[in-house]
Amino acid sequence: MKRPSLFWITLVFIAVLYLGFIVAMLAATAAYTSLGEMWQALQSREIRYATGLSLLTCTVTALLSLILAVPIGYLLARSKFRGKALVEAALDIPIVLPPLVVGLCLLILFQTSFGRMVEEHVAFTYTIAGVILAQLVIGAAFAIRTMRGTFDHLSSRPEEVAMTLGCSRFQAVRFVTLPAARRGMFAAASVAWARSLGEFGPILVFAGATRMKTEVLPTTVWLELSVGNLEAAVAVGLLMVGMAMIVLVAVRLTGESL
Repeated sequence: MKRPSLFWITLVFIAVLYLGFIVAMLAATAAYTSLGEMWQALQSREIRYATGLSLLTCTVTALLSLILAVPIGYLLARSKFRGKALVEAALDIPIVLPPLVVGLCLLILFQTSFGRMVEEHVAFTYTIAGVILAQLVIGAAFAIRTMRGTFDHLSSRPEEVAMTLGCSRFQAVRFVTLPAARRGMFAAASVAWARSLGEFGPILVFAGATRMKTEVLPTTVWLELSVGNLEAAVAVGLLMVGMAMIVLVAVRLTGESL
């Protein structure tokens, strides 16, 4: 039997080294507390509120991200127009910007005359709506990238056949393309949900971290650490790890990748 070359052995070593470091971090964190202590910490009224608010805002953000990602992803995958590369780069800006800068930009936007006019009807700054908006800015960018990749890998031939049979473009997309893209849509919503769950910087700057009002799980970790309650911070951190793993496994079971 042919022995693996030094090249492959080196690659495996690098992969094992990195994976081992991740596992060591999680194992050390899990060993810091017991299940009983973790359960007791999670019974806190503030943490239960933050958990519920995180589940609510992440779900709303995932749905809104999908509403944006499907048409924008389809546009980028199926059309050619002048300045397309610039548009694609602009859509990726929330991904590469430091999260705190995203929150700062949102805060400044809502201090302008346009922002104040919007807030006369719907308050965003330091509200739950602000939490969702802060999550949406970044979550939607990841969802758009996922849907663009999904539509890129789907052949346009079935759409063209449907249109030759009398369907409009909208009908062809609705009845042919979207059913074929359902796994990609689930993956896009999942990555937006998972990204929103861990969002901290934009929420802290734009929506604040007021307990029992705009507190979500990432800001709970920060608040607990700020008062020296490391046990509660670890418990919330492990809860978030568990939620993220559930999302990752669900996406993998569909055959998609994030």
